[in-house]
Amino acid sequence: MSVVDVAAKKGDSRPEISGTLAALSIQALGVVFGDIATSPLYTLKTVLDLTGAHPDKAAVLGSLSLIFWTLVIITNIKYVNIAMRMDNDGEGGILALMSLVTKGKYRPYIIACGLFGAALIYGDGAITPAISVLSALEGLEIVSKSFAPCVLPSAVLILLALFVVQQQGTARIGGLFGPIMLLWLLSIAGLGIFGILRHPSVLAAINPMYGVSYLLNGGVTSFMVLGGVFLCVTGAEALYADMGHFGPRPIRLSWTALVLPALFLNYAGQAAIVLAGASTEGNIFYQLCPEAYRIPLVILATLATIIASQSIITGAFSMTRQAIQLGWLPRLPITQTSAHGYGQIYVAPVNWILMIATLGLVLGFRTSDNLAAAYGVAVSGTMLFTSLLLFRAMRDVWKWSLALALLVMAPLAFVDASFLTANLAKVLAGGYIPVIFALIVYTAMQIWHAGTIAVHERIASALTPLDDFVARLEKDNIPRVPGTAVFLTRAQSETPPVLEWYVKHARALHKHVFILCVLTDPTPWSRYVERLKMEHFKHGFTRGISHFGFMERPDVPDLLREAVLDGCKLDLEDVTFFVGHETIIPRGPGMGMPRPIEAAYAFMQRNAAHATEYFRLPHNAVVEIGREIAI
Repeated sequence: MSVVDVAAKKGDSRPEISGTLAALSIQALGVVFGDIATSPLYTLKTVLDLTGAHPDKAAVLGSLSLIFWTLVIITNIKYVNIAMRMDNDGEGGILALMSLVTKGKYRPYIIACGLFGAALIYGDGAITPAISVLSALEGLEIVSKSFAPCVLPSAVLILLALFVVQQQGTARIGGLFGPIMLLWLLSIAGLGIFGILRHPSVLAAINPMYGVSYLLNGGVTSFMVLGGVFLCVTGAEALYADMGHFGPRPIRLSWTALVLPALFLNYAGQAAIVLAGASTEGNIFYQLCPEAYRIPLVILATLATIIASQSIITGAFSMTRQAIQLGWLPRLPITQTSAHGYGQIYVAPVNWILMIATLGLVLGFRTSDNLAAAYGVAVSGTMLFTSLLLFRAMRDVWKWSLALALLVMAPLAFVDASFLTANLAKVLAGGYIPVIFALIVYTAMQIWHAGTIAVHERIASALTPLDDFVARLEKDNIPRVPGTAVFLTRAQSETPPVLEWYVKHARALHKHVFILCVLTDPTPWSRYVERLKMEHFKHGFTRGISHFGFMERPDVPDLLREAVLDGCKLDLEDVTFFVGHETIIPRGPGMGMPRPIEAAYAFMQRNAAHATEYFRLPHNAVVEIGREIAI
């Protein structure tokens, strides 16, 4: 028996990032910054409403100072300068970060932080499209009160269309996203400058003491204002999560050179017109714009919020794929909507669930002001969990001392915790919605993982060593027929139960047998030099163990071609694939998993996507063998 390492290609399997720095920076505007770039539509309005009916100068300057320094501390320091240096083979995001540090005695707590943080992002994915599109269309009310009845129906139609077209993909129009967001950011920066000129002293809010003084002297009200201030950084997590699409340099350049200045100028412009006497009753953002240009601005804002919503939905699809590959969710049908760009995927169940949740939020809350009460809880929770994982990664990956890691992360975690605490005050006003959504997703993840482990343990308890099985075949004179049989299995060293069952009932076996175990590693991309390892046994048996990253989708026929290129004797013109189909049943009273958990896992297992689709097997060459497994 020999071991052969297959290397069909050299190097990494991750897609190359191509394009100039300037081009990638503009593309990043449409993918990474949509959410945070549209936050001026509702953030300052929400904050000033929390300060009171008629905010004074101290409240306005204090609020603006808090917004600016929140952007600097959370987005600039935490994400751009710390988190984006903590990549998992080029990829970012809370699941990629979790995969870096899931070792040691803290593993259960690390996994809980990562999974619940990821689950909260789904809640954010439902609220962001709702509040963004509503806030953009509410500009119609500023143009004319007669447009007010059109805002809600228009928001519903736009969001409905957005989710319906997801299955077509966005590759054809994706090239427009960056230029549109560039125009949006330049426009809000210009509007901000126009507002600042009406009250230039507003720029004094850059001094952090205005924010600190307001927090110290404003009592409970100033602390509650933090819940509104936090809205300015919803979307900051995307800078880290989407890092793998563009690399860190284009994202940092776009943020530093354009996004941060544009955001501050616009917030300062809004604050300036309030100090100059503008009413806080209506949408402050649109009051910056001269009346003649308000309708074009509403159109541009709507396009920007649609792009922001698209980015959130695409992010939810990508995170779902990661969770499936890492074994935390059942297999779901994943469609690659474009041959260019690994991020262009469509996950139908996630799309329709998000659509129902988003439309429900729009119809239930009806205005962006009402939705702001439900917004922030999910994002602030995710950011706190990210900080905890970053602290662990500093210790495990960067090998920092405890004192140094605490010195850097403790202040950032304190800021995150403060925002989360302030946002928790919104729970009864609607903040419970993303929390409940996240709890459902988190529970489903834990049940699926626990059930998968239980199934694996039940199967492993009755496995036969492969050498013994091959010897028994020879002893029993089992006939060998032409062709190649490929058996997919979880077992890394023993005989697949599907193979034993097939031989027992067919009383024959193919001349060439390839036993394949596909494993997902806690890294985004596999390396071709390590993709497939094979062991050759007597009588035409080969066992292959293949490693894929959690950003990749296994392709079994391609693996077989790699094996043949390396000299494995397989007849690729005559291949039959054998996969097992388990039916989950309870073990009996007082045995195995608790009945509700077993029933929930069985339901998910029955509705999971077929292995044929997941492994890209040809439909006309698959034999499915069913069996019952009691857990």
